[in-house]
Amino acid sequence: MTLEELEENEDEFNDEDELAIEMYRQKRLAEWKANQIKNAFGELNEISGQDYVQEVNKAGAGIWVVLHLYKPGIPLCTLINQHLSHLANKFPQTKFLKSVSNTCIPNYPDRNLPTVFVYHEGEMKAQYIGPLVFGGMNLKCDELEWRLSESGAIKTDLEENPRKQIQDQLMTSIRCSAPNRRAGDEDSDED
Repeated sequence: MTLEELEENEDEFNDEDELAIEMYRQKRLAEWKANQIKNAFGELNEISGQDYVQEVNKAGAGIWVVLHLYKPGIPLCTLINQHLSHLANKFPQTKFLKSVSNTCIPNYPDRNLPTVFVYHEGEMKAQYIGPLVFGGMNLKCDELEWRLSESGAIKTDLEENPRKQIQDQLMTSIRCSAPNRRAGDEDSDED
């Protein structure tokens, strides 16, 4: 029933009906509160070095943390921040953080940027260091989502690695463009 229908038929309910409705209301309210606690994050937040222990190592029981160390002016870091911002919104039960690398870890080398650390209950579960790990500026958000799901930080609805599809297509095109070998053709070093 809609709220209006409930109000119209209010007089027809007996005490048992009202008790059942109240129990259902309490159950739904408890579910809503549990969901609010579980989905407490939803944003990519900036932290400093002083916040690191509190925000990452002491995040809490059952909390997954994704931390991106970046530096302004590095295009791949900017791209990853955009992707992480989207993923933070999509997976609000995971804590997504970013920090300027050398304010978080003094003397952190720029050649290691971007860096993404994944923690669960204060323990590091995965680390992705350097531009080659991410595939450069061609990195798509669903590829990053897949990688984070492999670490356990998020539960994706993707059924397979999107990067694998690209690699499969690339290998197919390479095979199709490779010259066909005929019987009798042999590699020879005698020339």
